[in-house]
Amino acid sequence: MVTKIERRNKIKTRIRGKISGTAQRPRMTVFRSNKQIYVQVVDDEQGKTLCAAASNDKELAAQCKGKTGIEAAAIVGKAIAERALAKGITTICFDRGGYLFHGRVKSL
Repeated sequence: MVTKIERRNKIKTRIRGKISGTAQRPRMTVFRSNKQIYVQVVDDEQGKTLCAAASNDKELAAQCKGKTGIEAAAIVGKAIAERALAKGITTICFDRGGYLFHGRVKSL
């Protein structure tokens, strides 16, 4: 019997075989816990995180408090977009991290 986490990791590995981030087009990866959502923009060639945002960041926690998960994900998505644009990143490669593209991941 395959657990939910093992199944997601299998899907995640399959996705990562097809997607990789470069300096010109970095990969935006998502992690979703039960309460929080985390996103980071990664350059896989250098192995560096270029920018990140999460629903429990100091700046975003106050905005996300009392909101539904989908609303909080939209706030985090807007924040990561602003941070990426500040670093000069205009195009990304979206890595859904093995999650289905709906709900919080789609809202992000």
